[in-house]
Amino acid sequence: MKTADLVIIGGGIVGLATALELQRRQPKARVLLLEKEPAVALHQTGRNSGVIHAGVYYAPGSLKARFCRDGAAATRAFCDAHGLPYEDCGKLIVATDPAELPRMEALFQRATANGIPIESISATEARRWEPNIAAIGALWSPATGIVDYAVVARKMAEIFIAQGGTVETGTCVIAGRESAQGIRLTTSSGPITAGKAVFCAGLHADRMAKAMGLAPDFRIIPFRGEYFRILNQPADLVRRLIYPVPDPERPFLGVHLTRKMGGGFTVGPNAVLAMKREGYARSDLSPGDLAATLGWPGFWRMLVRNAGPAVGELAASVSTRLYLKKVQRYAPQLTRADLAPYRAGVRAQAVARDGRLIDDFLFLESRHALHVCNAPSPAATAAIPIASHIADRLLGAG
Repeated sequence: MKTADLVIIGGGIVGLATALELQRRQPKARVLLLEKEPAVALHQTGRNSGVIHAGVYYAPGSLKARFCRDGAAATRAFCDAHGLPYEDCGKLIVATDPAELPRMEALFQRATANGIPIESISATEARRWEPNIAAIGALWSPATGIVDYAVVARKMAEIFIAQGGTVETGTCVIAGRESAQGIRLTTSSGPITAGKAVFCAGLHADRMAKAMGLAPDFRIIPFRGEYFRILNQPADLVRRLIYPVPDPERPFLGVHLTRKMGGGFTVGPNAVLAMKREGYARSDLSPGDLAATLGWPGFWRMLVRNAGPAVGELAASVSTRLYLKKVQRYAPQLTRADLAPYRAGVRAQAVARDGRLIDDFLFLESRHALHVCNAPSPAATAAIPIASHIADRLLGAG
């Protein structure tokens, strides 16, 4: 039977940052990270927009607002310390309709309240900065950047191992229980005992909490985000990230135009229900995952609350023409021939029983364990301060 002082379940960027932080705080401890896949960072960490978020959107006082602001600085510092590339290209949030201007002003006020650098610029100025973008006004977020989070995560794993930690891939946690002494896990590689555990299970966060005897009053609903790579356009199509003003009736930020670290651009993501928790293709189906979604009362209440946006997102998923219309609002020169399929991602979204999409980071604790139950965007940006928060709570509990 394997033993450890501290065990982390999940090899995404939050799990790896947590392992690294715990190893730093307790260098003599036996710290073990378990990942069910053959390598780390294969799911949400390696399938996102790659944006270093500044924290413009998040409610003042929320964990998202605090962790994102601190995490953006921590991410850059980590990259600088270890020679990893990133780019501070900034972001324009563009309004294309007069009805969006009050929402844009509200975003300005929110960013200011969060202590985020933000500037309102005119349509003329936006056009001068980005000649290929249509806007009647914009917000300039200079603190937004881009990075490859999978590269960051793999570097974290490398440092963690070099400092004495252990990463065990291909190991799936099946069940577990707590005793007065600690944690006992049943895994595909055999039993493991540990003094304390942190569950960073992403798309399986609710299942891991239930497997450990908790009764979480939410379920993870998977939303597939579909992207396209842009073809046939010049390398200076845009110099900054381009985001629409988010629609308050929609729970996500909208289809945005993103520069990529390896060159080129993508547009996306939309947000459609995935029929499998790791269902990156439209045809991917897990009867068990789908039954878990459809059997959760909160799913149907969420659907009623968001019926209009849900239909719109589904239609745009089925029709590239409708998807393109979302992009052409601010990039009218793009055509269907300019869009090529790009790898999709699946977002783990916690949905409460009443149908509310849980908007902030969510943690549950038991005697010897802490569960990261909801860590949607900007979790990759915020991973390092999230790890510090987890270590404070886990180790501070004695």
